[in-house]
Amino acid sequence: MDNQKEAYRIEAYELLAELETSLLELETSPDDFELVDRVFRAMHTIKGSGAMFGFDDIAEFTHDVESVFDMVRDGKMAVTPHLVNLALMARDQIKLMLDRTGPASATEHQQADEILAGFRILLDNAQHDDDCTVNEEPTTPECANENTTLPEKIYRIYFAPHETVFEKGTNPLALLAELADLGLCRALLHTDRLPAAEGYDPQVCYLYWDIMLASRAELNTVQDIFIFIEDDCDLSIDIIETLDDEGETYDAKRLGEILVDRGDLTPEQIDTTLKKQQRIGEMLVGAQQISPGKVEAALAEQDFVKSARTQREVQSNTVSVRVAAEKLDNLVNLVGELVTVQARLSQKAMLERDPELLSITEVVERLTAELRDNTLSIRMLPIDTTFNKLRRLVRDLSRELGKSILLKTEGGDTELDKTVIEQLNDPLVHILRNSIDHGIEMPDQRTVAGKAEQGLIRLRAEHSGANVLIHISDDGTGIDSKHIRRKAIEKGLLAPDAEVSEKELMQLLFAPGFSTVGSVTNVSGRGVGMDVVKRSIENLRGSVNIQSRKGEGTTITLILPLTLAIIDGLLVEIGTDKFVLPLSAIEECVELTREDLAGTHGRNILNIRGQIVPFVPLRGHFGIPGDPPDIEQVVINTVDGQRLGIVVDRVIGEHQIVIKTMNSLYKDVHEVSGATILGDGTVALILDVQKLVKELNAEELAA
Repeated sequence: MDNQKEAYRIEAYELLAELETSLLELETSPDDFELVDRVFRAMHTIKGSGAMFGFDDIAEFTHDVESVFDMVRDGKMAVTPHLVNLALMARDQIKLMLDRTGPASATEHQQADEILAGFRILLDNAQHDDDCTVNEEPTTPECANENTTLPEKIYRIYFAPHETVFEKGTNPLALLAELADLGLCRALLHTDRLPAAEGYDPQVCYLYWDIMLASRAELNTVQDIFIFIEDDCDLSIDIIETLDDEGETYDAKRLGEILVDRGDLTPEQIDTTLKKQQRIGEMLVGAQQISPGKVEAALAEQDFVKSARTQREVQSNTVSVRVAAEKLDNLVNLVGELVTVQARLSQKAMLERDPELLSITEVVERLTAELRDNTLSIRMLPIDTTFNKLRRLVRDLSRELGKSILLKTEGGDTELDKTVIEQLNDPLVHILRNSIDHGIEMPDQRTVAGKAEQGLIRLRAEHSGANVLIHISDDGTGIDSKHIRRKAIEKGLLAPDAEVSEKELMQLLFAPGFSTVGSVTNVSGRGVGMDVVKRSIENLRGSVNIQSRKGEGTTITLILPLTLAIIDGLLVEIGTDKFVLPLSAIEECVELTREDLAGTHGRNILNIRGQIVPFVPLRGHFGIPGDPPDIEQVVINTVDGQRLGIVVDRVIGEHQIVIKTMNSLYKDVHEVSGATILGDGTVALILDVQKLVKELNAEELAA
């Protein structure tokens, strides 16, 4: 039962996230009944499944909330900001109940009672203000009498719980009761699996049902009733009739047609029996071609749909598998080890020069690459989930500050590694809080500046090679670079006569304790946040850029890798030491001769097709002993729009790199982001090119 409760919690958390997103969208589109249905469906599933798995407090609390949105669905109540506020408070209260492991506190009870009181007032007002009459023929769904409104769909449901279902604490009758709440429901019980009394086991479920349901509920709503038992039963849900609003009659299907449609008989068996010119049900049972129970189920279906008109038949089958995150991480680790072994095999095959071994190695290499890509794709999740969580933050914080702000999102289907997404929420929260607090102006200030009263924040995600770019932009007051310079000089971060570019000034915003705000608020101004953002993004092997124009707004761009597990890298060598450079940042490789070095006059810069590119001699930077070859290789990288050459002895080639984290002994080695094991068993360090660029810039400023 504990496993079932935990499964309910996981599903409920997902439903609450969907509920919050739907409510925020409903606030801006109050006439969208599809959103109302989504809210109602989430509430209904949380309530029904909560009662089934022992979360009676959640089921009881959600009942009145569901009732209110049922009235909204029927057009008896309008969506108002007050209703949305109450629903968001209810959503937070349900989450609090899910998080709690012990008894509820007095404060929690008081909060729940206050929220429910608000919903009950809405219910009472709606019942008193209901002007819907049935004296005239209803012309709109809002005024339709429930008794005269035809159900929209007729469902055929086959529900056969597995024998072990009782052991998991599930009561099938509770599910049938939930179905009955959705509309007109008829369930036919089958008892032919019941054993004799001496073989009966009270802990085994022998019963199964054929169910007919006439309801306005969508297919997803019906499926949600069985969401926690779908792996413990044989279940099929089909829409066999879709009714229009005219209520026209139609010719009911014949019994034989229904039996063939259900898959109980073939058309040939029907034809053979019909030749005997008797009642088909009696003939089929008499011929022992079918059991009486199946004929009874078909007759029940025929009777159930007799008053409806057939329009279309819809079948929907959705299969999904829920896997624990730990299992997925273990799979990625195993694939990483396989990539390493495959590299060893490829190296051995090249040394042996055995044609058959080379052929086998090529196949293993191809299969390993496919397995790697498929495994990593399983870990990829759309960033839309993270974006949706931020809608609530923008809504609540802007109201608290007395501002009107609209959040627009784009590219929500852009996928990122699960690990990256999990660590992305906090940096985005910090950035948005800064934009809301002292990026977007107050409405009266925006009006004076000739802007719309409502501020705009855009969240946009897009792919760029092996990276994902996330842009957070606002149309607020922007950042004054002169003000940043004054603050930096005051704090001793910048010399008064220092000459720095605007881009370098913007990077000072990430210094610990740095803030351009004169006063401290509950939201920002303490100089804590942007340094956390940069540190978090750099821990993900990403980078942060800021662009701003005073009076027009600011754009912050996060550059993130698609995955943190396996990357494509360029293997290079200095003496006997090997290093890896991420392939995504590499532009090209060029040669560096002694004559080229003599022409630089010790300044470590190259002229590549008319462009000046600085370079870092990696041998000297890391203090590697030995003399370099006469012709060295320069790997040209582009980081944050800046080109940097890295000088190595030799370029070996491209490799799939399985990233291994470094332990705490190497925490101060900033230029190295990890390590990998090569095919011959040696270790190669993975270089952090971004940190190398940072070191180069620091050395130039110091000079």
